[in-house]
Amino acid sequence: MEMEQVLLSKYGPLLTLCQLAELLDRSPQGLRISLNSNTPLSRFLKPRRLKIGRRVYFRSNHIAELLNGPMPAEQ
Repeated sequence: MEMEQVLLSKYGPLLTLCQLAELLDRSPQGLRISLNSNTPLSRFLKPRRLKIGRRVYFRSNHIAELLNGPMPAEQ
């Protein structure tokens, strides 16, 4: 089964920050700290986050892209 299909079946089209933290085996606060730093992970996720009101979501297809492909190189 394709990664995007797995994520869609488990989480739906949008993942919350807590769900993404669980998927990446991090604490939600640890993921928040990672997003506020200058790392390849944060440079990938920051422009792809979706804010609805005060809540932050991530699209399943973007997370599947992250999990399927190689991590962008350090610049």
